[in-house]
Amino acid sequence: MNVFSLITGVAIVVLALVAIEARRLITSVIMLSAVGLLSVVLFVIMKAPDVAITEASVGAGLTTAIFLLSLRKLKRDDIE
Repeated sequence: MNVFSLITGVAIVVLALVAIEARRLITSVIMLSAVGLLSVVLFVIMKAPDVAITEASVGAGLTTAIFLLSLRKLKRDDIE
């Protein structure tokens, strides 16, 4: 096991826990996006570039954009 992949895996778990426990929704969305980007790094380490490209475009990119657009539609009281 590569040390870099171990550090990335631990970072994914920590960021996922931060996303779950965050009080503000925008923090949760940003942490979820970071989890997606770090999973792209792990897919590249595992030599799965096609899965990495799909995760980068759909998982980290499109999902984050949809979450951010829906947060813009909410009232300020709902976000915090």
